Amino acid sequence: MKKRLLSIALLSALAAPQLATAAANNALSVHILDQQTGKPAAGVEVVLEQKRDDGWRQLNMGQTDKDGRIKALWPEQEVAPGDYRVTFKTKPWFDAQKQESFFPEIPVEFHISNPHEHYHVPLLLSPYGYSTYRGS
Repeated sequence: MKKRLLSIALLSALAAPQLATAAANNALSVHILDQQTGKPAAGVEVVLEQKRDDGWRQLNMGQTDKDGRIKALWPEQEVAPGDYRVTFKTKPWFDAQKQESFFPEIPVEFHISNPHEHYHVPLLLSPYGYSTYRGS
């Protein structure tokens, strides 16, 4: 049993740098901060979509970690210039906090012009307002 735990710990330690590198090389990350508490919003579902002629096409989805982040939201495909949208599904998170909110979800549209850059979409959240910007 001890040997097995040691093997698992060793494999985890070896995989951690690869996961960190994969996240660092990912084209898109998001972050949510609760403005009222100053704390991260963990467990919020976020959906990434690409705008097409016939509407929006889902590319990926994820859930914010304990730090309110998704470090690698871009799917394993090449980044293409175009219009995209991340939608933060905030209602379940507010419900879990036993708070009302005016915004059950927050869609943020953005344009990728340079597929070789990193794009970061932070969200500063409160029950009756929010702000966002292009982060780094």
